[in-house]
Amino acid sequence: MPAACCDPRPATNTGAADLVVVGLGNPGPEYEGTRHNVGRLCLEAFARRAGIGISRRRWRARTGCGELAGRRLWLVEPQTYMNLSGRSVLEAARELGLQPASVWVVHDEMDLPLCRLRIRRGGSAAGHRGVGSIIASLHSDDFWRFRVGVGKPPARGSEAGVDYVLSPFEGREREVLETVVDNVAAAIETAVLQGLPRAMEVYNRPGSLGCEEIP
Repeated sequence: MPAACCDPRPATNTGAADLVVVGLGNPGPEYEGTRHNVGRLCLEAFARRAGIGISRRRWRARTGCGELAGRRLWLVEPQTYMNLSGRSVLEAARELGLQPASVWVVHDEMDLPLCRLRIRRGGSAAGHRGVGSIIASLHSDDFWRFRVGVGKPPARGSEAGVDYVLSPFEGREREVLETVVDNVAAAIETAVLQGLPRAMEVYNRPGSLGCEEIP
């Protein structure tokens, strides 16, 4: 990519605004492969599809930049812990001069089964601390979410939920994880190339990720 593509100053052309695509997760090898880091896995898969490396350090995050369909993209993996993710997102949006609607966040979602994706704009954090941190930092919930289902824990309660998302995928989950990640990456690509309404039409339905749902 040309060096100018990675200039963080707000774009001055009259085309589409830059996009910030955020993959949520916790840093460190102990969190690799956990349900809470599936957003990060999906972002990295999208980066490979788009030919964008995520190797720079900026905004308390690992970042990459490139262009797809004439639109400048910034890929962001916050290196704070999950509940401080909003700091990275705010710094990126502020430096790039972007409104919340130009921020797309890819994250795990316990209210959806594994093998389901729901793309939506706005709404509450629904208990997700990373999303809550972004809402608090931007003072707005008007950003897009790619909610990647990970299913519910067998036990109820907030403590059980925390233990569940910080645990690795198991058994059948591991068998379908690559399919889920690859198809979420395809959904992000579709949203960039064909627009969010088209991506929602294709991917906000059962079976769109190419595997059987696992509650």
